[in-house]
This record gives sequence, C-alpha cells and structure tokens, in this order.
Amino acid sequence: MSQQRQIGVTVLPEYLQYEGIETVLDNLTQRAGVTAVSTSPYVMQLADEQTGVREPPADAGAGKVRLLDRPLWEGKRELWVKTAPSFVPDKTLYAGLRYQPAEPDELTRREGHVVADFIQAAQARGLEVYFQVQAAIPPGYRVQFGGPREEDIPRLPDGSLPRKRVANNGSLASPHIIEYQHALIRDLLNRYPEIDGLRFDWPEYPPYFLDSAFFDFSAHAKQAACRLGFQFDQMQTDSLALYQKLHGGLTNDDLEAILFEANQSTNFTAWLNQHYPGAAAMLLMKAQLSKELLAGFRATMNEVSNTEVELAPSAFPPPWSLISGMNYSLVTKYCNSVSVKLYGMHWSMILRSYGDQLLAANPGLSESLLVRALFKLLDIADSEPPAQLKDIYYPGPDEPHLTGPHAQERKISAARKLAKPMPIYALAHGYGPTEDFHARMQVAAEISPDGVWINRYCYLNNDKLDIIGQCTAGCTTQSLQKS
Repeated sequence: MSQQRQIGVTVLPEYLQYEGIETVLDNLTQRAGVTAVSTSPYVMQLADEQTGVREPPADAGAGKVRLLDRPLWEGKRELWVKTAPSFVPDKTLYAGLRYQPAEPDELTRREGHVVADFIQAAQARGLEVYFQVQAAIPPGYRVQFGGPREEDIPRLPDGSLPRKRVANNGSLASPHIIEYQHALIRDLLNRYPEIDGLRFDWPEYPPYFLDSAFFDFSAHAKQAACRLGFQFDQMQTDSLALYQKLHGGLTNDDLEAILFEANQSTNFTAWLNQHYPGAAAMLLMKAQLSKELLAGFRATMNEVSNTEVELAPSAFPPPWSLISGMNYSLVTKYCNSVSVKLYGMHWSMILRSYGDQLLAANPGLSESLLVRALFKLLDIADSEPPAQLKDIYYPGPDEPHLTGPHAQERKISAARKLAKPMPIYALAHGYGPTEDFHARMQVAAEISPDGVWINRYCYLNNDKLDIIGQCTAGCTTQSLQKS
C-alpha cells in the first residue's frame, strides 16, 4: 500500500462493460480524484425476473426502493441480471471440495477479459487495484449469487435455521466454507497476480436481523467450541435463555435501565457477563472464528504472493462488531486495513427490524421506550429518536439517511482505537440524494485520516463524483498524524 491517503471507489464489472473502461477511469480520476479502485472477478448480462436477480440488491425486501444512479443496459435503473466468472477457474484447486466455482460460459469467453483489461488500465494510471469478494458466500464473486448448503448455514441457539436473512453467509466454523475460500484465493491470485489486494466482505456474522446476533450454534460451531476451549452447552443454554428473555420477557423496566446507563457498550458487556455468561462467551467465540478466518486468508495469500497482496476486509462498525464477531484488536496481526461501513440506510433498516421483532414478541412494551433504547444501544443518529417505529425505515433514493456526523465519528473513533496501528477506512455509501451524500462524504473524509472508500460507482452520478474530489482534495498528509 502506498503512503498517500487512500481514496477508493468500488466499481463493479458491469460498468466497465457498459460505460467502457476508459470512461469509468476518467470519471474516477478526473472527477473523484481516487487513488484506488476495487472490482470483482465476474461479468454480467441482462436477464429476466425468472432467470436473474435484482440489481441493485433488494436487501431482503427492504432495499427494493433502491435505484441505480448510473443506468445500465437499456437505460435501466432497476434490472434483472445474471453473471459468469471473468476467468476460467482452475478446477484442480477445488478437487474434492463441497463447493465448486461457477462455471465459465459464453459470457466469460466473450467479455471476461474486461476485468484483466481494467486492472492493467487502472494501474497504468497509478491506481491501486483490489478485488471485492465475499468472505463466506460460495462461489464468492458477487453477494446475490451463491450461498451455503443447509448443513453449513449458521443456526440459532435452539438449533433451528434462521427464517430471514440479508447476508447469506455460511458458518465461519465450516471447514467446507473455509476450504473453498482458500481455493478461491489461490485461484484469483494465480489468475490475477498483479492485483494489489483482496477486500473480503462480511468476514463475520452480519447482524442485520436480531436472530443473526445469536449465531452460531451449528454442528461446525460446536466442534470449534471444543477445539477453542469454550463450553458449548453453557453457551447454548445461556444464549437460548437470553433469546427467550428478549422474546416474551422484556419489560419497560429493562428499557428504562438501558436509558439510565451512561456508557452503554461497556455496560452491555458487563451485564451480559453477569447474567448470561454463556452468551458472552458465544460473542468471544465468534470473534475467534472471525480472526481464524482472516488468519487463514492471510496465510493462504502469503503462500501465493509472499505477503505482497493486501488483506483489506470490510466490516460492521461498533457496537454491531461486538455481536458480529469483528474484533478489530484481534485482526490487526493479519490485515493491512479494515474498512468500517457507514451505511446509514442499513442502520435504520436494522433498528427497525430489531424493533418490530421485539415489540411483537413482548406485549405491553412501550414503543417509544423501545425506540429510545435501541437508538441509544446502536448509536445510529445525532437527532432525537421518533416515538414510533413506523418513522424509521429504509430511505428511498431521494430521502436522506438517518444518521449524523457525531454518530459516524464515534463509530470510526471506536474502531481506530481498537485497531491501532492498523489503518481504518471509513466506508461511505453512495446511495441517496446528492445533498445528503455530500454531507455524509464530508464527514467520512474528515474523520478518517487513513483514507476513505465509497461503495459503489453505480450510485455515484457525476455530481457525486465531483463531491468526492471536493471533499478529499483538502486533506493533506498531515491528517495521517491524527489520532
């Protein structure tokens, strides 16, 4: 990684195919002033609703309001697509594995070269080039395409499968998921040895829904607990008791206690250790599984690239990182950096989904108290919370995100404190109205002395690209001395 402050944008291959490589690079370098780009090893084409998936992703239904800022084929801002790998996978690397790479097809043969061409063209302009791939969703090229088999899905404390998910991650303890990921790393680095790094998404248990916070009690996790020295039976018993407390035993007095406490994240951990020590241990085990996953990625990358290729995952911010398993302190030994997601539309979606579930499961609970408690626990906004859950929702393309500069700064500061000396990048999201993006981008640039990444090009109209350049142009190398 270069010593300059990194400004990166994720641009996925469909825009290289549709707009053209040089047009995309002109936009990113001349308008946005980026120093790095990230893409993925696939190519895309139009499909229909029966054979394809929605672009942009629907986020378990809540994100159906999303539209592309930069239209794709036929000028569409919402479309159905299918993909193929941009390369021909080396099947020998996957021999005997449960999971296999996607098959190359005519689309691969016709347009797969665009990814290699983009890497070469971007590096010729002095940009660092990364691949964004999934950490635990085989085949791993794109979030909507793939997922684990039933036996590799993380489970709830009662052993049941989750009813609804946004992130279709497999169990981080599954040897089948891990073996596939290692084969994928070898395959990608052999085929694209010139890339500067791998940006793994969700090397954790993404807690988009409340149930996801209670993963993982799969058979794989039980074996890992034994290996790591955790008492699986106690973790399961206490986690189930906590789940039942939240689903029928939560009271207004409990919510008042949350609102009374000053330092909520610290007190939550202490409270959990006191009342549900097995559930607290479950969180510690998740952190160990996430660390082991990334350590394995780093070791495999070292075998192929001799440490030259960066490991740069993206992850949830505090306090969600407590329940996702992303322990920033533990991963500093293996990662070159971590990008912390400041996705305001997801923050409101998550809070709403937690609130809806808790309110439905606890008759007589005060809705206004619940909203206030969730706002305090999750720390997603600077403004006063509304009185009702209906006022918290996934914003449409022309609606601002429910957040604020101080909430975003607290999350980045908490991650940086845990991660030192590893760089932490604010990962801003391009979705939303231009003025609101400007405000969020300005905050991301100001609070992140190491650098900023923006996800993703499809939500960046030309005005937003100009905003990125304006917000980052004034940042000098002196900002790298900030702490």
